[in-house]
Amino acid sequence: MTTCSDVMTRDPVCAYPDDTVAHVARLMRSEDIGPVPIVQDDATKRLVGIVTDRDLAIKVVAEERNPTTTRVSDIMSTDVVTCRARDNIETALDAMSKNQLRRILVVDDGDALVGIIAQADVATRMNEPGKTGEVVREISE
Repeated sequence: MTTCSDVMTRDPVCAYPDDTVAHVARLMRSEDIGPVPIVQDDATKRLVGIVTDRDLAIKVVAEERNPTTTRVSDIMSTDVVTCRARDNIETALDAMSKNQLRRILVVDDGDALVGIIAQADVATRMNEPGKTGEVVREISE
């Protein structure tokens, strides 16, 4: 059985609710990523939300908010779909398909962020081309 832990990228870049959205945008640029998980603090890494590049466009740019004063907590999504590191990878893939997600965050039993699974992780680490194609098709529908 392949678990989420087997496929995930460990220790993803993250930010904090009190960070500015300008800081998150710079993280996205420097790390070449779209989503940034938001954790409560460095000690617990408890997942509290996520900010995507789309969030920045819609909730900051389109609303003409100041990115240097707008806090992550003001724009982050808090209804984050997750899976557990010990879950079977099929559980994560089903959640990604059902919610049309290109990525899913992985947490431990205390809701601490431990990883992220993206479509590319599925493609490169599962060695199941048929499953990869199915997931991509379902997410894109």
